[in-house]
Amino acid sequence: MRLTRRRLLAGLGVATAGLPAGSASALEQTRVSVAISARPISMFEPRSPEKTRFGQLVFRSGLALSGNHPRFGGFSGLWRSPDGRDLVAITDNGFWLTANVQSRNNRLTGLDRAELAPILGASGRPLHRSRYYDTESLAIGDGVAFIGVERTHDILRFDWGKQGVEARAQVLSVPREIKRLPNNRGLEAIGVMPVGHPLAGAVVAIAERSSGEDEPTLGLILGGRHPGLFRVIRHDGYDITDLAFLPGGDMLLLERWYRPLRGVGMRIRRIAGSSLKPGALLDGPYLIEADLGQEIDNMEGMSVHIEQGKTVVTLISDDNFSFLQRTLMLEFELA
Repeated sequence: MRLTRRRLLAGLGVATAGLPAGSASALEQTRVSVAISARPISMFEPRSPEKTRFGQLVFRSGLALSGNHPRFGGFSGLWRSPDGRDLVAITDNGFWLTANVQSRNNRLTGLDRAELAPILGASGRPLHRSRYYDTESLAIGDGVAFIGVERTHDILRFDWGKQGVEARAQVLSVPREIKRLPNNRGLEAIGVMPVGHPLAGAVVAIAERSSGEDEPTLGLILGGRHPGLFRVIRHDGYDITDLAFLPGGDMLLLERWYRPLRGVGMRIRRIAGSSLKPGALLDGPYLIEADLGQEIDNMEGMSVHIEQGKTVVTLISDDNFSFLQRTLMLEFELA
């Protein structure tokens, strides 16, 4: 049997490649430029190269990304500007990635002017040197960035519009139920409710998994007119890894499963915005489902923007800094 990357991933699971001691010292306190190489992904399902529609999404294009810095990788949160040209991502160990998105004929071609910078705590100390190092989710709205932190189960606020990567974290107060989440099952998904929704401006965050297999997971509405807790129904062993709001207020949930002998799977669910309120138990239809028969990896970040009147959904994967995995950036249109 040929030992392919897919068989390695499915059979061996995630093997983390550690960073050499001191190799990222130049990035401890300031930003650094990163050269990113991008290999185009022209088809989402290699066995059906002519197929472009998958459920309710149409595949546009994708990239397999690699960077020339040891801190490049592990992306767990994603944001793109309203026109799609600017990209911000966070790594799951406390770093920002900023870049310009390059495309041609509605197909991704690469990332330009990319920089990595440490996410800063309230004192100016990098988060990766603090207990807030496990940064898992990102949302930016109205010039403010919000990051969900696993293990400590916190939400951090940054004045992104004025200070960018030099902004320092402000820890927001969250209910005690959030602080009681399982250690490594924290706030993997975060978003800001769009204008026009009754909860406009509120921060919405959802735990990866707050209880047993296929039991509902806990969500939080922070700020706005009606703050409170809600729950999201889980199915088939999938965990929540990110969320993004459509312009009309509906919420997309990115979900993922992992099994050592089966590999990984992902799907996206649509939740009616009108159902999002304190005390709600949320569920909704699935827009797409994929596994290693398609071009996916450990998909953890998602963003939505409008481009030429079309709703574009972008996904990014967390490679866990492993040679067995890839950093993928995938674009779809909502059909």
